[in-house]
Amino acid sequence: MLETKIHNLTLKNPVMTASGTFGYGEEFADFIDLNRLGGIIVKGTTGERRQGNPYPRMAETPSGMLNAVGLQNVGVETFCKEVYHRIKDLDTHIIVNVSGSSIEEYCKTAAMVDELDKIPAIELNISCPNVKKGGMGFGVNPEMAAQVVSEVRKIYHKTLIVKLTPNVTNIVEIAKAVEGAGADSVSLINTLLGMAIDVEKQRPYLSTITGGLSGPAVKPVAVRMVWQVAHAVSIPVIGLGGIASAADALEFLMAGAKAVQVGTANFIDPAVTIKIIDGLEDYCKRHRINDINDIIGII
Repeated sequence: MLETKIHNLTLKNPVMTASGTFGYGEEFADFIDLNRLGGIIVKGTTGERRQGNPYPRMAETPSGMLNAVGLQNVGVETFCKEVYHRIKDLDTHIIVNVSGSSIEEYCKTAAMVDELDKIPAIELNISCPNVKKGGMGFGVNPEMAAQVVSEVRKIYHKTLIVKLTPNVTNIVEIAKAVEGAGADSVSLINTLLGMAIDVEKQRPYLSTITGGLSGPAVKPVAVRMVWQVAHAVSIPVIGLGGIASAADALEFLMAGAKAVQVGTANFIDPAVTIKIIDGLEDYCKRHRINDINDIIGII
C-alpha cells in the first residue's frame, strides 16, 4: 500500500527522517521501532570531525526554529569505523548526508561511504546555510552545483540524492542542473536563511547572526518548490520542510514527491514519524487507495 521507489531503492513507505534532526537513528531507538521507517538519513558527515558553530546556535521562532549548528559531526572515518557498525543491520535504508567545504572533501567523504555495503545511497548536501565555506555556496549557482555533483558522480556508484537550497531565485534551474550532472534524485527544501533578534539584550539570538529556518513556517514554500521541481525533472523528488502530520506529508506527495523527510517535528514528538506512517495507512484505507503512488503528483 505505502511502498515507493527512489531510483533503485524500494522504500517500505515514503516516510524518512531528515538529516541533522535524527542523529544516527540509534538515539531514537527507545521511542520508536526504527525498522518501520522508509529510511533514515543520518546527520551531515564531513571529511574531518567538526565541532560546529559556537553557542547559542538554536532559537525558537513563531511556528519554527532557527539553527546554526554548523554540521557538528564525528567525521567520515569515525562514522565508517564505529557508527556504521552500530546501525548497519537496521531493517531500513540508511542514507548518509555528505557535506563539505570543497569539492575534494565531498569526493573524499563520498568515496569512503561508497565502500560501505549496507549504505545504499548518499544525500549530497550542497545547501547548508550555516557553514562559512561550501554548503550553500555550491547550491545557489547552477554551474557550481553541477560541478560538485559531476565530480562526486565519477567516484560514487550507488544512488545519489542531491539536497537543494530554497535560498535561490529559481530552484528549478538548480534541480535541472544537478539532474544533468548525474543526480538520481533531489531532496528539497533545506532551511530558509533567517534571523532573529533579542530586543532586550539588543543582539541576535544566534552566535552566527543568521541561521536556517525550519518547521511549519516553511511548509507552504517547500510544497510550492516541490511542485515546481517535480514538474521540471524526470528523477524522483523527495519533499521536506515543516512536515508534522500525515496531512502535511500528503501535501508533498500530491505535489509530486515520491517520499518525504520529517525533520524539526522529531524534536517536538520523537514518535512523529510512526504517527505519520499510521496516518498515511489510515488515509489510504478511508479513501480506498491500494497504492500510495496513485496520488503522487496528482496536483
